[in-house]
Amino acid sequence: QLQLVESGGGLVQPGGSLKLSCAASGFTLDDYAIGWFRQAPGKEQEGVACSGSDGSTYYTDSVKGRFTISRDNAKNSVYLQMNSLKPEDTAVYYCAVTYTPFLRTLQAMCAMSSPLYWGQGIQVTVSS
Repeated sequence: QLQLVESGGGLVQPGGSLKLSCAASGFTLDDYAIGWFRQAPGKEQEGVACSGSDGSTYYTDSVKGRFTISRDNAKNSVYLQMNSLKPEDTAVYYCAVTYTPFLRTLQAMCAMSSPLYWGQGIQVTVSS
């Protein structure tokens, strides 16, 4: 059974950093593109960062230069390093994966136009 479990969320002050982790089980990440998505209160869900099995990356404009997506296939885990956090980064963050043969582009994955398996989500709050 495929499962994704996020951890590392919480409360952080503006300008601070946080690293989210996502542990995968029931499958190996080697054959999957990975992504982080978020949904803020009253807003639509959006793709934040996506990465292919070849290490290629795509970031939404609002997080470029601040967030970094990465993976450790040996640990079967996905990460999102978030720096220079802003109050508008407050949201529930979800990790998700797409089986590589089903991937069109990373931008399409981040636009949720690819089949996605989802984690349960974790809260990130940026506030003083």
